Amino acid sequence: MKKEIVGQKQYTMEQIEEKIKDYREIFDVVRLIDKKRMERMELDCDNEDKLDPCPCYSFWKKNEQCANCISSKTMKDRVQRIKMEFSGFDAYQVISRYYNIDGEDYVMELVNRMDNNTIADEEVRKKLESKIVSYKEKMYSDALTGVYNRRFYEENVKNNIMKAAGVAMLDIDDFKLYNDSLGHMAGDMALCAVADVIKSSIRKSDMVIRYGGDEFLIIIHDVTEQEFGKKLNDIHEAINRTVIPGLLKLQLHVSIGGIICDDETVMNAMLKADSLLYIAKNRKNIVITEKDGDIANKEIDEIKQQVLIVDDSKVNREILTEMLNDDFRIIEATDGIEAIEKIEQYGTGIAIVLLDIVMPNMDGYGVLNYMNKNHWIGDIPVIMISGEDSENCVRKAYELGVSDYISRPFDMKIVHQRVVNTIKLYTKQRRLIRMVTDQIYRRENNNKILISILSHIVEFRNGESGSHVIHINKLTDLLLKELIVETDKYTISGSDIELISTASALHDIGKIGIADEILNKPGRLTDEEFEIMKTHTIIGSKMLDDIDAFKGEKLLKTAWQICRWHHERYDGKGYPDGLVGDEIPISAQVVSVADVYDALTSDRVYKKAFSHEKAMQMILNRECGTFNPILLKCLVKIQDQIEDGLD
Repeated sequence: MKKEIVGQKQYTMEQIEEKIKDYREIFDVVRLIDKKRMERMELDCDNEDKLDPCPCYSFWKKNEQCANCISSKTMKDRVQRIKMEFSGFDAYQVISRYYNIDGEDYVMELVNRMDNNTIADEEVRKKLESKIVSYKEKMYSDALTGVYNRRFYEENVKNNIMKAAGVAMLDIDDFKLYNDSLGHMAGDMALCAVADVIKSSIRKSDMVIRYGGDEFLIIIHDVTEQEFGKKLNDIHEAINRTVIPGLLKLQLHVSIGGIICDDETVMNAMLKADSLLYIAKNRKNIVITEKDGDIANKEIDEIKQQVLIVDDSKVNREILTEMLNDDFRIIEATDGIEAIEKIEQYGTGIAIVLLDIVMPNMDGYGVLNYMNKNHWIGDIPVIMISGEDSENCVRKAYELGVSDYISRPFDMKIVHQRVVNTIKLYTKQRRLIRMVTDQIYRRENNNKILISILSHIVEFRNGESGSHVIHINKLTDLLLKELIVETDKYTISGSDIELISTASALHDIGKIGIADEILNKPGRLTDEEFEIMKTHTIIGSKMLDDIDAFKGEKLLKTAWQICRWHHERYDGKGYPDGLVGDEIPISAQVVSVADVYDALTSDRVYKKAFSHEKAMQMILNRECGTFNPILLKCLVKIQDQIEDGLD
């Protein structure tokens, strides 16, 4: 960042107006902000006041002050500043200058859009263009599956008017059930497998977008109704045939709803496709399009939901069926074993289970235990039905997760109302969970984008390709997942893995404070230069420590630890604090291993990339420092994955 102390020369407003007139011949935007306006922007920058709207809003389209507002800083210390700002995919140079006008404090902002004409240096221009293209690709790409993400849909697809295009919504059946029972890694592999099948089944001109957690939006251009239906069925069959290595028991099933979009927005078509998907989900593992006639034309509320009645008494099953048959589709089971088979077959296609307790082979408690073990009880509500109404019996049923209790003899109105109420409650709960999940997904995605931009600015100064941050993120993720398999020494949850991997992007943020001649020196650093380079750990942690607004946030705390200690070594010979062994937080230890591996296998201004084999040999032989033996064991176990490529 260029800094220049501006003299204390006094100006009149007439003189400044002349300057502004001249500057407007050079700059795209020239604006003058007084001290009072700046203070108001710092307190509450919005666009609600029509007489005095926030000046940031009109140009940057923001309703709040920039996180790094150079004009605010210039107003306080009277130091000129220059920075590069992004709006969408356009880059701008922003200059902030202090002026004393008629005895009052002002800041003048001068803004120029950086295009091919303003960036004279061809190499710099190409590098910047490459950065912007790379940023655009990453911003619109789902990090897990590689397909387009929800942001791409919202910003580039949602309002497009389509003609003769097929629009489909695809949802993985019972995703939460086997995601919970087999683990999130299995869930991730399932999502990637489904995405790969869809991508391989459509043309490059078509689109697949990860719309939600386990939902994909598919858009196929220039297609007839018959061709579209066949394509969806081909995708459906291909997914059913897919085998995930190491997870042979995981049988993928998907439900799909699709329509032909003709002269309407993608959003409208998507909503119609989503309605058909809802119908398909009730029937489970099928494709439904508009041409499917009676099924597709039914209103959603008229689709019968499935009720599983589990009772060894045929008379009891017949009584309950008679009570519910008009409004629900009935499935029957004569004992607990058959009930579990039905639940495995239909999954969340079952809206509710009416479960008897006393049955041969396996009783109702056995079914409840099995449902709890496989995490089904949170998705499929159970009403206990029994003539046994002792306090202990009812209490045990509630402890095992039943939603309600109905005793025999049955009252038709009570049975019907309790079934309806319980289904409505669970449906609302699922809808709320989906809404919250979508919000969390979007928020986390935005956080990752902002952190990625910040880290890429560091890499841009450091002359690196931009892939280092991505590699560190993936390596950190792989190492942590292997670490929790290898040992229970460290308390690391799934959310901790996500947090540490995200925070790893900021590991070298302190390099912003290192001079270019040291940062990009092609040869070996002198001892003095290396001592200066080492201070990037302290600079980075100090930068994060100065962010008072988010002091208590776990992400900031983790990023601070990684920034300061990712160059510590297990034997205490690292820097800046000489920590030994597990005095170093495990987050910093893991990022340290990832950082060294990627540095060895990547081109740098001072060296060429080593091969994977050579890098592994150097790390294991302690040529690059001493690391936690458990982490080295994890690195060896995942080496096939990282050798295949991290991009």
